[in-house]
Order: sequence, then structure tokens, then C-alpha cells
Amino acid sequence: MDTMERMKIVLHIQTSLDARATGFDIDMGTYYQLAETFEPDGIISGADTFLAAPMSEEVPDWSYEVAKNFPSCSRSVIAIVDSKGRVRNWSAIKKQPFWKTPVALCSRSTPKEYLQYLKGEGIDTIIAGKERVDLKKALKELQAKFGLYTLRIDSGGTLSAILLKEGLIDEISVILSPCTVGNPNSAHFINPTVSELPEPCQLKLRHLQELKNGLVWLKYDVIKKRKKK
Repeated sequence: MDTMERMKIVLHIQTSLDARATGFDIDMGTYYQLAETFEPDGIISGADTFLAAPMSEEVPDWSYEVAKNFPSCSRSVIAIVDSKGRVRNWSAIKKQPFWKTPVALCSRSTPKEYLQYLKGEGIDTIIAGKERVDLKKALKELQAKFGLYTLRIDSGGTLSAILLKEGLIDEISVILSPCTVGNPNSAHFINPTVSELPEPCQLKLRHLQELKNGLVWLKYDVIKKRKKK
């Protein structure tokens, strides 16, 4: 049996009414409380996400207090897709209480110097793909190595778009904010310029809930087409 059939991959995101992921206030408390309901044992992010929010070597005390409220923090794998070797603060990433095991997802084109750096930092590394990370292969190996059951995407619209195009997302969870951004420079929660879908991705609504402050929580199953034999 394909191991990917046993691991659920969830895209969890807060968006504006016009499907933007930036340009408005994110309710971080609600976002992470709902994220925890999926009981994730793994998180996947892109390099850009960590480059946009660099972490300090000194972990603030509040981080430990927050992590206590989320059981997944004590067991989660954090996998960062970084074929070009751009993330250079793994020593700080290792110290964070929001996950247990950091993993770098690289390709055969990843600079050898970077792979040596990861080795020196004691970072688990998965190499899959030639020029860029083959996400399907990398995730299969990630699951086989760490025994993951649920993987949550915590990244920008680029990685989400690629995962969706490759048919790797099983569920989309959207916290809908009662606002429109109206700024063409704000980020889409699924970047349409990166991986254009050949046809619309069909979804099945399975949860609808009104939250405080006008937020609405929607959960969809991604309807996957059977491959022709």
C-alpha cells in the first residue's frame, strides 16, 4: 500500500473574503487553537516562511508558556523545503519549543556545502528530486522515517499551490475573516502564478462553524480523481 494513503495532509489558513493571506489582522490565538484540533504530528513549511520571520538564538520565555497549551509541540516534526540551501539559522530553529524534530527537505542540486552545514548542526536531511525537491517522494520518506499520520501545511501560497497541484493535499481548512483586502500586492493563500491548475480543484464541504468576531471556519475535503489504469 502507498504510504501516502495513510498520512493526511491539511492546509490550514486564515484568509480575507478575497482569498488573501496578508494585508489584514490574523487572529493567531484562534488560528493555532483550531490547528491543534487536527492533532498534527508534522508541519511542512517553505524556506521563504522562515526567511521572512528569522528566529533569535535566545528563545523568549513566553514561547515555552504558549507551547504548553499545544500538545503537538512536544512531538511534531518541522520539515522545511530548502533545495537552494537558504535557511541558515537551524541552530535557532532547533531551540524552539513549537516542535520536537527539525528536518530539511533538499534535492540533489542542493549545494554540498549546505548539506555539510546541516550535518554539522545535526539536522535530519531528506534528499529527493534532482533540481528541486520532489515533494511526493520527500513526504513518503518523511512519513516512513518518523511515522507521521497528519501533516499540517504552515507556509505561504507557493508551497501550498505546488502541493495542491501535485494532489498531495487531503483537506483545506479556512478561517474566513470578515474583510476584503483589495491590494493586488497582498499574498494569495494559494499562489495562482506558481502552479496553475489544469482544471478547478473540486472540494466537498464537511464543516461550517461561526466563530467569535465574525470569523467563519470552513473545512473541505479535496476530491481526488482516480488515476486511470
